[in-house]
Amino acid sequence: MAEGLRAAAAKRLSGGGEGPGRPEENGRQSKRLKGGGGEEEEEQGKKSPKRKIVLLMAYSGKGYHGMQRNMGSSQFKTIEDDLVSALVQSGCIPENHGENMKKMSFQRCARTDKGVSAAGQIVSLKVRLIDDILEKINNHLPSHIRILGLKRVTGGFNSKNKCDARTYSYMLPTFTFAHKDEDVQEETYRLNKETLERVNKLLACYKGTHNFHNFTSQKGPKDPSAKRYIMEMYCGEPFVRENIEFAVIKVKGQSFMMHQIRKMIGLVIAIVKGYAAESIIERSWGEEKVDVPKAPGLGLVLERVHFEKYNRRFGNDGLHEPLEWTEEEEKIAVFKEQYIYPTIINTEREEKSMMNWLNTLSIHDFNSSAAEMQANNKNSKNSSDLEGSDGCGDDSD
Repeated sequence: MAEGLRAAAAKRLSGGGEGPGRPEENGRQSKRLKGGGGEEEEEQGKKSPKRKIVLLMAYSGKGYHGMQRNMGSSQFKTIEDDLVSALVQSGCIPENHGENMKKMSFQRCARTDKGVSAAGQIVSLKVRLIDDILEKINNHLPSHIRILGLKRVTGGFNSKNKCDARTYSYMLPTFTFAHKDEDVQEETYRLNKETLERVNKLLACYKGTHNFHNFTSQKGPKDPSAKRYIMEMYCGEPFVRENIEFAVIKVKGQSFMMHQIRKMIGLVIAIVKGYAAESIIERSWGEEKVDVPKAPGLGLVLERVHFEKYNRRFGNDGLHEPLEWTEEEEKIAVFKEQYIYPTIINTEREEKSMMNWLNTLSIHDFNSSAAEMQANNKNSKNSSDLEGSDGCGDDSD
């Protein structure tokens, strides 16, 4: 039974949308167009009204320089480059809207970093509600980028500003938590219960509101916007894939600054491995500059974005749907199994990004003075400016 549902969901993913004859989001029956589009599709696009919608996106971020489009620069390919191209080619937006995204009121919920994937990214925009819209958009996207859902929203909806919270996951091999003095074999290491409990005790320290200025390169200690609210953070039970044991850390917060999540995880790893004392977490929230290592971006995935206030106000008004994706959960799970998890696992096996990063922890000085850290920060700032943001907040766009 489960295999049958999984196969059906996989078929929907590869096909891009609902099958022929199924009702579409705008309530119309799907209609085949002669000649695969052409003049008839263009004519239909001109007649179709433009409406404010949100799209539920999933993508594997490997090979992309983040989510956000860099207008005027073709050097760094982004997820939005492929998305906008598909929107134009499918007839959802005119070509000039692709060149000036403000014309379609485009807004992403989270500006993910270089190499970061998403299972539940949300973008809001105005489009022509053409027939078979999801199928047509997906037909012009690579298989590792899918539009999994669509909902109508209020005319003034902005996916970034209306978002209450974001949930990210971080998948990592469990040998990451082995003590630095332990001789570790990648394929035979298994995380014990005591170490997992310690990891979760440390991750729980982040819950609440704290000054995270040491967890980004953008903020000073007196900047009010460096204070961020973390709702939950924990590491789940380990599991084995391709003979390597992995675990997934989940974190939910109102918003995140550039590199914040990766640094939060990086500091906990440094403590568990024996490079830093537990007291460094509380010290990092003070005005002193603390050397906080940044874990690799490979395992980071935007899992879900939350619109609780919007749902309470408009979700049951008789005109709009709540922005919840229960019906799409199966498609999301299948996409992660087909594209996101294999990319993380295979890249880790081939490039050993985590193992290579772990070897750099010994060069960090977790007792650095403020003056030393300022000098180091100047040297490293230029290399991180191109990467974007772990999540989204007032400073991510």
